[in-house]
Amino acid sequence: MIESALYDEARSGGTLGYPLIDVKITVLDGVTHDTDSNEPAFRAAATDALRKAIHEAGMVLLEPIMRLEVVVPDDYFGDVIADLNARRAEITATHSRGKLRVIEAHVPLERMFGYASSVRSLSQGRASYTLEPFAYAPAPLDRVRELLGEF
Repeated sequence: MIESALYDEARSGGTLGYPLIDVKITVLDGVTHDTDSNEPAFRAAATDALRKAIHEAGMVLLEPIMRLEVVVPDDYFGDVIADLNARRAEITATHSRGKLRVIEAHVPLERMFGYASSVRSLSQGRASYTLEPFAYAPAPLDRVRELLGEF
């Protein structure tokens, strides 16, 4: 019952609602009491202990990072680069492909919503892009505070 309570809490993500990953939980001890030992009490104690442990351990909120490739005519290259910088993109490479420029970058998924309209507008409909999952990275502290309601 304790194990399932801990598993359920880790899967539900606790405070922020995102599942926990790379967590090892070890129960070292437990005590029963004749009148107060029941399943709901053990589940509540296990959940509370996990939340406190996560807080003390200093959890790290991870955000999905996407691999992005943008193919754009040279005339619009600067505008597209500026837009990507505003989206916290990390430009990893740029090169030419015929009369076009190719921009390779890693960018947080959260910043890519609305990108199709933006890149179409910036390039008068002449740019194309591909986006695929790349990795997870720690979210910026200001975003974590915002999610925790500390702003």
